[in-house]
Amino acid sequence: MSLTSGAKLGPYEIQSPLGAGGMGEVYRAKDTRLDRTVAIKVLPSHLSDDPQLKQRMEREAKAISALQHAISARSTTSAPRTAPTTW
Repeated sequence: MSLTSGAKLGPYEIQSPLGAGGMGEVYRAKDTRLDRTVAIKVLPSHLSDDPQLKQRMEREAKAISALQHAISARSTTSAPRTAPTTW
């Protein structure tokens, strides 16, 4: 699933693509609730149905959210969605 600039995923507005690989696509987005820039990972639907992958993504989100450094990524939302899944 390719998203275009201006597309909305919940409170997030897609700004530009950052990268893509076997696990999906990553986009720069704006969190419109908190007025900040975030990265959004979008999984393809065939991967979002895998319970083990969902657990892996949840662990990844928890690990990232535990980091507290000015230049590290932070995860504040881990919200499964119906195809595609967004993290």
